[in-house]
Amino acid sequence: MVYYKILWKKSAVKELRNLEKASINKLLDLIETLCENPRPDGCKKLKGQKRFYRIRYKAYRVIYKIEDRNLIIEIIKIGQRKSVYK
Repeated sequence: MVYYKILWKKSAVKELRNLEKASINKLLDLIETLCENPRPDGCKKLKGQKRFYRIRYKAYRVIYKIEDRNLIIEIIKIGQRKSVYK
């Protein structure tokens, strides 16, 4: 089985720290599953963006980029639905 490595933008780490603790743990578990399957059920490719996807948990969204050639997933942004796409 092929595993992807997860990299974090500093801004995404900062955004994650500002969320409520219960949501942080669930989001981290969800992000960890991306190592095995970077395109899980429910993920969506972002329109107009090459290699950018999003997964959701409640009102939160995780925007990430997949580099299949290098087996890397980069977490770009984490936040509430109303502000994460801006």
